[in-house]
Amino acid sequence: MEIINLEEAAALTKKFTSRPSNEELLKLYGLYKQATEGDNETERPGGFDFKAAAKYNSWLNFKGKSKNEATEEYISFVEELSSKYM
Repeated sequence: MEIINLEEAAALTKKFTSRPSNEELLKLYGLYKQATEGDNETERPGGFDFKAAAKYNSWLNFKGKSKNEATEEYISFVEELSSKYM
């Protein structure tokens, strides 16, 4: 399956018939945020919000990657996941 753009890739993730692993979901989140917003400049979540902290760290993992690189990597990862979860 050939995915054309970021929006198409994001829409495809909603059609997965089973749920990707938490690690895969975090990678999707981090790449998407990097592709759409660039480097994470937000404040680290505090307290015991482990889900928000995991998402924050996932996005931080892609710091320095250009929006285009992150977009290409996101699309490629969605194509890879679609063969497992569709």
